[in-house]
Amino acid sequence: MNISRTSERRLYQQVADQIRGLIQGGHFAVGSKLPAERELAQHLGVSRPSLREALIALEIDGSVEIRMGSGIYVTAAGERRPLPSAATGESPVELMEARATVESAVIGLAAARFTPAALQALRQTLDAMRADIEEGRKPLDHDRQFHLAIANQTGNSVIARLVAELFDERHSPMSSQFRAHFDTPATWRHALHEHEAILAALEAHDAPLAQMRMHAHLEESKRRWIESEPR
Repeated sequence: MNISRTSERRLYQQVADQIRGLIQGGHFAVGSKLPAERELAQHLGVSRPSLREALIALEIDGSVEIRMGSGIYVTAAGERRPLPSAATGESPVELMEARATVESAVIGLAAARFTPAALQALRQTLDAMRADIEEGRKPLDHDRQFHLAIANQTGNSVIARLVAELFDERHSPMSSQFRAHFDTPATWRHALHEHEAILAALEAHDAPLAQMRMHAHLEESKRRWIESEPR
């Protein structure tokens, strides 16, 4: 039961459409538990990341409920209309892949332009991020500040705007729902550790290492979203 890749709808939306059709056709009854992700992905002929995104989209439109430690349950009765692309947002997996590609190039351009004052400001941002985590707050604002400060060091306003726009897609319904399920104090501590490694490379004036660590950080962020158990 393979999903067609020819539709203009994003892949996760095509997968969500397929599951929604199975629900409406009675294949999965209201109140029933969906098969495990691996089994369902094999049944539909899609990757687990695409399936996970589809399940998040179905949760947004009310078709399913993701219950921590229990599974995913059908909640919608009757017809459910698919939400348009603009109402849900970009694929979080594709978004993180785009950020990894763009921001690893950006930091290579910015690395040589960091002054001691700019590096100190970046250190202060990480100190504030650490304080947020220790006090039980999500440090999303300081996370944004860290990535945008690096982009601003390029001196290119177009690059800075692109990095900001990619980051701010994290406020879309899709990315926000992923954060709700998969961001924890532990994942934020991992992110902070990765930021520290990036800053250390910048302080050492090692642009290739900074590029490698930025790419690794964003790939790890993607992995945490698509492999962690929901909470």
